[in-house]
Amino acid sequence: MTKAEPMLKITVFYGSPRPGGNTEILMNEALRPLAEAGHDITVYPLNTLKIRPCQDCGGCTKTGVCVLRDDMTAIFAAIRAADRIILASPIFFYSLSAQAKAMVDRCQSLWSEKYLLKKPIPAGPHGRKGLLLLVGGMKKENAAHCAEATAKAFFRTVSVPEHETLSYGGIDDRGDIEKHPTALRDAYEAGKRLAL
Repeated sequence: MTKAEPMLKITVFYGSPRPGGNTEILMNEALRPLAEAGHDITVYPLNTLKIRPCQDCGGCTKTGVCVLRDDMTAIFAAIRAADRIILASPIFFYSLSAQAKAMVDRCQSLWSEKYLLKKPIPAGPHGRKGLLLLVGGMKKENAAHCAEATAKAFFRTVSVPEHETLSYGGIDDRGDIEKHPTALRDAYEAGKRLAL
């Protein structure tokens, strides 16, 4: 990217409750090339935010607006403005963390806006792309399947038509991701591709 080209707005949802853990290490490596290129990066540490679970009240079906008022208000605005969205989560019981899932569930209002009111989020001049980062202790090949399916539905709902997934199992103790032979390099390269 040359200096004449506009910066991308990168919105990052960090779903781990553990600061400095494997998910954050992987996320930071994916963000490194984006920061080096001067893009506008905002990280939302979901564990520190006030996000009530979706109440399935139907309040958003006619307006596309969630009736709850909490930190999701800023997140909705960030999702709308983003050129690129990164979702980083540990895998807990085959799924996204509770912190990440609460944020995803609250995007029901954006689902209503897109599918019921026929008002998808515009692509913008740079299009919209995503990156999913998953880290878990379980070594089974299908350990990330449910988390990835949930994230795919999230990306589709927020009008991100394409995303890349990096998923690593058998990563449990703090710092294990740094011992993986390719994970950090994979994340750095994925971050570079996200800006294309």
